[in-house]
Amino acid sequence: MAKDGSFAMSAPIALRDDYDGASLRRLAKASNDANQTRRLLALAVVYDGGKRSAAAEVGGVTLQIVRGA
Repeated sequence: MAKDGSFAMSAPIALRDDYDGASLRRLAKASNDANQTRRLLALAVVYDGGKRSAAAEVGGVTLQIVRGA
């Protein structure tokens, strides 16, 4: 926490170059774990250049979770 009582946002985590939106959607389709599927679909939105708020909605998580991913 900063001296003024606010929280500092950490640096974003870089996206890996060995994945893209299409490959993440294929992995999501093959997954039998609903939580993993939602996370993969949320990441696919980000990899495709979508807004992180849209990814959070797709993944059913908060924006803060997507920003940390």
